[in-house]
Amino acid sequence: MLEPKGLYEWEPSGLRAVDEIVGESGVAGLTLLYYFEGFLDAGETGGQLVERLLEDQPRETVARFDADRLTDYRSRRPVMTFRGNQWASYDEPQLEVSLVRDATSAPFLLLSGPEPDVEWERFAAAVREIVQRLGVRLTVGFHGIPMGVPHTRPVGLTPHGNRPDLMPKHDTFFDEAQVPGSAAALIELRLAESGHDVLGFAAHVPHYLARSPYPDAALVVLEAVTSSTGLVLPELAHALRSDALSTQNEIERQLAEGDEELVSVVRGLEQQYDAVAGAASRGNLVAEPAELPSADELGEVFERFLAEHDASGESRRDDGPGTAGS
Repeated sequence: MLEPKGLYEWEPSGLRAVDEIVGESGVAGLTLLYYFEGFLDAGETGGQLVERLLEDQPRETVARFDADRLTDYRSRRPVMTFRGNQWASYDEPQLEVSLVRDATSAPFLLLSGPEPDVEWERFAAAVREIVQRLGVRLTVGFHGIPMGVPHTRPVGLTPHGNRPDLMPKHDTFFDEAQVPGSAAALIELRLAESGHDVLGFAAHVPHYLARSPYPDAALVVLEAVTSSTGLVLPELAHALRSDALSTQNEIERQLAEGDEELVSVVRGLEQQYDAVAGAASRGNLVAEPAELPSADELGEVFERFLAEHDASGESRRDDGPGTAGS
């Protein structure tokens, strides 16, 4: 494997700023949050958090990865703008570590950008070098996963990592699962193997809403992140609560219109959710499964809902396998 250092470069002013912070008396090390675009992120859970963090909080670049080396442009083509009779701009991929501050001016780090298409092991080694150089005390990743749950019940959360004392209480329904890998998951694995503290949070998003922004999921992840790290982000939480209320009201409007298929879908998921929750409360995790529509059927039922969000300016991304209609 080639030297990890060749994948990134430091921004001198940002590095100096971090060194000054870490060198201050009483600072035990910074938290690093990370999220990568391109892999599964149902409900744009992680995407919503990062977008608002980068927009609403002052930030300074600390390190830049060589995105040109890590991106397969023919499978994920960046946007270019053609204006008049010539090319006007190019949306260059940016994979960076930023220094950000919360509402109390407490500093933390954010690694974000497109997921690397190649050289995952070298990338993970580079992230480990950065974590060690910057004195990071805890790394936290997050995203959304599609689940057979209704939007009328609390958003579930799967925490993971090697710091169970920082995780919210949760039920574990299985001991082992094999899933497609990701750069984010590999980073967590390699950092944990190296003795670094790591956490991750996966929000459970109703799979019929997986391709549409679902603020409820982003809010649950934010609450878990702030609880485990001590970061204070009230403006972000307020914005997500407002977005979540609007989204829930829109879904309820469609339910009130009496679409029989839509009502059947939601009620079926509610029955299954309540059956499992009831069995768990009695110490029995085996519940009789309800007969539910397929993901394709669920996606078709909510197509109007998704289309209305598109028309109102909401972006819609392909989150990969497992999203509604896939």
